[in-house]
Amino acid sequence: MTFDPMNMLNSALVTAALTLSPAVAPSAQASTMPETAFSSQMIEGLTIAYREAGDPGNPTVLLLHGFPSSSYMFRDLIPVLAQEYHVIAPDYPGFGASDMPLAADYDYSFANTADLVTQLLDQKGVNNYAVYMTDYGAPVGFRMFAEDPARVSGFIIQNANAYEEGLREFWGPMRAYWANPSPENGDALRGFLTLDATKWQFTHGAENPASVSPDHFWHAQYLLDRPGNQEVQLEMFLDYGKNLGEYPKWQALFREHQPPALLVWGANDQICPEEGAHPYKRDLTDLEFHLLNTGHFALQEKGHEIAGKMLSFLDRINN
Repeated sequence: MTFDPMNMLNSALVTAALTLSPAVAPSAQASTMPETAFSSQMIEGLTIAYREAGDPGNPTVLLLHGFPSSSYMFRDLIPVLAQEYHVIAPDYPGFGASDMPLAADYDYSFANTADLVTQLLDQKGVNNYAVYMTDYGAPVGFRMFAEDPARVSGFIIQNANAYEEGLREFWGPMRAYWANPSPENGDALRGFLTLDATKWQFTHGAENPASVSPDHFWHAQYLLDRPGNQEVQLEMFLDYGKNLGEYPKWQALFREHQPPALLVWGANDQICPEEGAHPYKRDLTDLEFHLLNTGHFALQEKGHEIAGKMLSFLDRINN
């Protein structure tokens, strides 16, 4: 029998859409879970895709994905949260099912992404929300917070940097690109866009790597391999350097506004290492702090634990 990874991927996606992973809710019956709608809005000429579930009359939870994923990473978490909350998980431009204009035709940046997600919430009539941020979700979510702090009811922070302490050896090639965005320095980063690198991101540091479904990295790699997507990702890599200049502003706003926060951090992560988690204690007084024995994509291995902590946190800040 011929091994066909794309057929296996398609089968896995269908299965994931019909069943709920035991990593998130081992005792739940899929038939009792709220349905997830797959929708889109036209914003500034781009189709922005998003997943949505739960009663819009309930408090909203915004889920912001990281690199190289999409709202797909939340597919098991969404129905668990949606039993009590309204949940929205967008795909950024160039990610997931959202439009992917060529890098030469669009300004890929975290500022623009934050603005598009804000406009999506405006169109949906969402005026207040708690926000889950992981990886790229941090510079998107914290930029949104900086624009309107009163709109954010709380943070869920999962391997998401807002401090220079969280940018260690892994970021050396990125720093070289920020300092000199030459074609050579850009090409040196293309290794991060390969299947081996994607698999490493999902499995490195996991307590039990065999428990991390390959669906995650196959799905992410399929999207990375689209023609033109590498150039999109290089634009985002380059723009990430601008976030460092925003860190002091965000930290000052943390101290001023003191949003309640839940931190659930994979302690074995080399991309966003544990050193980036502890500084939040300096600036946030209402902080539930949890280090988990897993890696960068903590939700994929510790989904049940994270979901439970999120529900307890959300119940506390909304009651």
